[in-house]
Amino acid sequence: MSVHLNWFLPTGGDGRTLVDRHAYTDGGIKRDRITPVSGVRAPDIEYLAQIAKAAEQLGFEAVLTPTGTWCEDAWLTTVALAQHTERLKFLVAFRPGVISPVLAAQMAATYQRITRGRLLLNVVTGGDSTEQKRFGDHLDHDRRYERTAEFLSVVRGAWSGKPYDFDGQHYQVEGGLTALPPDPLPEIFFGGSSPAAGPVAAEHADVYLTWGEPPAQVKQKIDWIRSLAEERGRTVRFGIRLHTISRDSAREAWATADRLLDDLGPETVAAAQQALGKSESVGQQRMLALHGGSRDKLEISPNLWAGVGLVRGGAGTALVGSHADVADRIEEYHALGIEHFVFSGYPHLEEAYWFGEGVRPELASRGLLPELAATGAPVQFAGGR
Repeated sequence: MSVHLNWFLPTGGDGRTLVDRHAYTDGGIKRDRITPVSGVRAPDIEYLAQIAKAAEQLGFEAVLTPTGTWCEDAWLTTVALAQHTERLKFLVAFRPGVISPVLAAQMAATYQRITRGRLLLNVVTGGDSTEQKRFGDHLDHDRRYERTAEFLSVVRGAWSGKPYDFDGQHYQVEGGLTALPPDPLPEIFFGGSSPAAGPVAAEHADVYLTWGEPPAQVKQKIDWIRSLAEERGRTVRFGIRLHTISRDSAREAWATADRLLDDLGPETVAAAQQALGKSESVGQQRMLALHGGSRDKLEISPNLWAGVGLVRGGAGTALVGSHADVADRIEEYHALGIEHFVFSGYPHLEEAYWFGEGVRPELASRGLLPELAATGAPVQFAGGR
């Protein structure tokens, strides 16, 4: 089993700070409680194209694009970026409750033909009812997962190449199909830490994606999902979502983490924690529990830093250290069964180069990368570090 490396597209903004333009208070609608910061970059297509091109040239296989009212639409953005790249795949995050499953199946099929097979799908059920209501979705947490299971059943049925009927609690479809099914079928990435999420992952996911918890907790999740999948006669692969701060020495990496932390005033952290604490997502609550809103003891496991989660929702931990240190931690997660790694960093353009030119050769030297990623030719970063 090889390590598959993927990067992230910051379609909600980016910069040299953890405090970005969507700010995590009031869902990013009102920003008067966040002190304005410098060094923030707008998610325009030119900047995103720089990141996508860098990711491709540095040997990343795909880039994850988020979903929400705080960022640009993932489908439209990535199909535009596909015109700027040749091999890079796009892990498009989307919410099943806000679109018809047959339409989603058709969009995926069209996307595959336009990009020549470069689509991956990241299904986001949604753990924040405030955000869901902006889309007109008023289902509670567990019913959203019930709907996701039905949604994915219909999507796969519509991809079968013949009319598909479905009569469920949330969807009733007669003769659903795509005239030309996608080729290849997009792999489905799915995450969720609640009891309601596990069976959906076991039944429908190709790759179960977890946020970056300490290895012992990640192993518990893997064992949980693997057992549920085996009960259904299925095999699920596993991925992890992390940030990264990798440098030529551990001292440099931790100094960078400290600088990011210095940008976060007490009021900023308190406001972010208040907003994130309202989330219904079990995964989000597990992220918050790793640091408890405190700056003390943020290294929660060797080279695993929870500082990002003080202000950022979702993935809140980073691998911090020398290139060899970060490679060691990747190898540790890989030994547990993690195959796909989805990384990001601040800023995403520069951190892609630090990782691609530093950690990736370490992994290749250990024989952990597939042939395609191991032979990709990195380009040089023109502008210094």
